[in-house]
Amino acid sequence: MDEKLKIKISIADRVYPLTVDMSQEEGLRSASKKIDVMIKQFEENYAVRDKQDVLAMCALQFASQAEQKQIDNAINGEETMERINKLNSLLDQYLED
Repeated sequence: MDEKLKIKISIADRVYPLTVDMSQEEGLRSASKKIDVMIKQFEENYAVRDKQDVLAMCALQFASQAEQKQIDNAINGEETMERINKLNSLLDQYLED
């Protein structure tokens, strides 16, 4: 069982106190840094007045990346299964001869 750790994560100039497993700390800190970098990019490249809008854009960006990875993995999984089935057929043919 992982030991709990109290940390403070800063996102968009706000501090959020969290109690997390030690194994999650690095990922959370990395994620908060990526969010802050993305916020700065959106603020520099778009005329955004409200932090809420920037955070919504960040959320959409991260969610779309996660969805795309799932789609890519599903496609790759199907291709892998097709290859495995072809290999199995070739092995069956070879073993029958």
